[in-house]
Amino acid sequence: MEQHAMIAEEALLINGLDVTAARNTIAAIQADKSLARFQFRARNTWISGGENRSTIRDFYGVGREDDSRTMTFEFTNGEPAVLLGDNEGANPVEFLLHALAGCVTTTFVLHAMARGIHIRDLSTELAGDIDLQGLLGIDESVPPGYEQIRIRMHVEADCSEKDLEDLMTYAQQHSPVCNTVCRPVPVVIERAKG
Repeated sequence: MEQHAMIAEEALLINGLDVTAARNTIAAIQADKSLARFQFRARNTWISGGENRSTIRDFYGVGREDDSRTMTFEFTNGEPAVLLGDNEGANPVEFLLHALAGCVTTTFVLHAMARGIHIRDLSTELAGDIDLQGLLGIDESVPPGYEQIRIRMHVEADCSEKDLEDLMTYAQQHSPVCNTVCRPVPVVIERAKG
């Protein structure tokens, strides 16, 4: 009897995600759409030169301020020497690649779980092309951001190639970071008062 219970418990996990918890979350949001509204936050402090540090801890979600995090996540932004830094950390456009990779991966795994697809191995390689003439104000016709970002996914899963292609397309369309990068999103920069 105990072995049967362990097998049933294992069957509820696909790709390390709890299928029952996912279904319960979806049902709760379908019943009360306000639970889907989240606000994530970051705080940043300039240190010196190209070095600055971001901290992340609190957020709003499922209808309340969340206090489940017991530690603050800290990320140091830096620049390579060729861009006047001391390699204090990855630079912000590299962190964007990190955020994009993480979000596309998580979205892919989540929707694979929802489709009952078991992933055996998954890794991604990202490359972004940027022309610094835009950042430096040398040529105003050159955008200061990435011109193109390429994501190469290496996937081994228990499904057909067509199912993998469909899942990759779906993950690209439903990844919050990918969607944010691929469409114009208003960003308001204002001076704090006081």
